[in-house]
Amino acid sequence: MRQTAGMPADVRIHPATAERWDDLRVLLAPRAEGGDACWCLAWRLPSGEFGRMLGPDREDRLHELVGGDVPPGLLAYVDGEPAGWCNVGPRSAMARLVRSTTIHPVDDLPVWSVVCFVVRTGYRRRGLAEELLDGAVAFAAAHGAPALEGYPVETGGARISTSLAYVGTTGMFERAGFARVAGTNATSGRRPRFVMRHDLGEAAARA
Repeated sequence: MRQTAGMPADVRIHPATAERWDDLRVLLAPRAEGGDACWCLAWRLPSGEFGRMLGPDREDRLHELVGGDVPPGLLAYVDGEPAGWCNVGPRSAMARLVRSTTIHPVDDLPVWSVVCFVVRTGYRRRGLAEELLDGAVAFAAAHGAPALEGYPVETGGARISTSLAYVGTTGMFERAGFARVAGTNATSGRRPRFVMRHDLGEAAARA
């Protein structure tokens, strides 16, 4: 586990399995019961299908994914409290990414992708997203992924809002061992995003 200044020592990363559903709801549910929310499905569903679904329908769909064979992401706990989430899985399972006209595949390698980070208020800017990214690397390797990709934003050293940094930053990915492999036509807050990849060949073979 990376030791991060200001982060309590007891940080645990776990797959978002069915028995942790209530903890995931703490992180993703709208403030008003039954209200509209993304439920972190924007990248997993075709844009048209996602747009037609109401918040409760999206919740039901994510609940189905959580009960599947491969959890759709990871949960971070700080001192036992659910504090963060990242959406990670095979690129082929990210329908919007597969169809994207701004983020193109680098090659035919069946990579996994980490597409979103959510950190609760009170736990932000303390390195928790980096803990989740480290966990995503291990999670992808354990499932035999040859590589893990992310599509973070280049901040140029500037501080950006959490609403723009949900895809992660290039600096964060570099510190986790990722390398830039391609540019994209995608932006976050008008700042460029890059394809960054972590080769998992040997780690996946050992898993």
